[in-house]
Amino acid sequence: MKKVVSFIKKEPVLCAALILALFAVIFVKPGVSQVTGAIDFRVLSLLFSLMAIIQAFRSVNVLDAFAAFVLKACHTVRSLFLSLTALVFFSSMAVTNDVALLTFVPITLITCRKARLSEKQIVLLIVIETLAANLGSCVTPMGNPQNLFLFSYYNMDGGQFFLETLKIGVPSLILLVALILVLTRRTVSLTTGAASPISPVRSPWRTIVYTATLITILLSVFRVLDYKVSLAVTVIVLAVCNWRLFAKVDYSLLLTFTGFFIFTGTISSVPAVSETLSRLLKTPLSSYITAIAASQIISNVPAALLLSGFTENAQALLLGVNVGGLGTLIASLASVISFKLYAADHERVLAAASTAEIAPSDKSEKKDSVSYFAVFSLMNVLFLVVLGILVWLL
Repeated sequence: MKKVVSFIKKEPVLCAALILALFAVIFVKPGVSQVTGAIDFRVLSLLFSLMAIIQAFRSVNVLDAFAAFVLKACHTVRSLFLSLTALVFFSSMAVTNDVALLTFVPITLITCRKARLSEKQIVLLIVIETLAANLGSCVTPMGNPQNLFLFSYYNMDGGQFFLETLKIGVPSLILLVALILVLTRRTVSLTTGAASPISPVRSPWRTIVYTATLITILLSVFRVLDYKVSLAVTVIVLAVCNWRLFAKVDYSLLLTFTGFFIFTGTISSVPAVSETLSRLLKTPLSSYITAIAASQIISNVPAALLLSGFTENAQALLLGVNVGGLGTLIASLASVISFKLYAADHERVLAAASTAEIAPSDKSEKKDSVSYFAVFSLMNVLFLVVLGILVWLL
């Protein structure tokens, strides 16, 4: 029982996704083809490939080298916050919120640890980056899965699409900058972390191969290549270059996505659910509010998949599922990624401290801890309320 409780505490989102999927399968009793058809294997394979290649870059110290570059360019905590937030915000428009967080959260953690930032500052920055990824990705069709799906499903015009999404992008960027300026109003210089020197990039030939693999994956993200091609390339590259990296992929995150896909795909076939959703999505405002509310419970990607078949209010649904990515931790599954990356890093730091692998000054930093969930919830609810009202009025 202790192991079960410990697992639930460690993987609350995964447990919720699996319980919802199990609930839907037991009560709806779908066929095997319906269950498998509900799973988006393209999203799962791309997510696997991206997580694997990020681990590959980490194994050759590329992330450490990039962290050194960022640390050298930024001289204050404020400049570090602004630089990394801007990188995440704008890169998420091109490479999706998931990829932006998978790329920059590890870099942020490495940089912040070497700069000896407090745990509170690290949590604040990771949460702000999560907001930046979810909000920046709203602007483009390829920024996140729900945008790509809705853009195609409703056959939207490009001009019309950007006219709507900029209602989120512009105000959110202003709010993020304002938040950082308030939180970093005291000028604090960064330390260089000279006590723990950064290792140089190892194995240049592997770095080149991993870079080529990443390009292949991104081409699949943009649908230039079939996702099966990038999956095959990733598996072959890892098998040849470093097969141990397979064990470092976060398979629980893949199971979380799978659980939500099964739940939404199954539950939408129930007549009572269909009738209720049709009534809730009659007007643009009701579609907007319903999309935000549904995203809080089942996340915005499944919400877009579930609700799109019951309304023609495309613009309202588009805005709703994007704004709805704020709020709860599972409102956007990209938020789960940054939380899990931070949690894993925090556990590593605590383990190192308990075995005296870090300096005494670092141990004192542990006392300056803060609840990730508390900070995340406070900032996300604040942004959800402000942007939720502002976006609709615009």
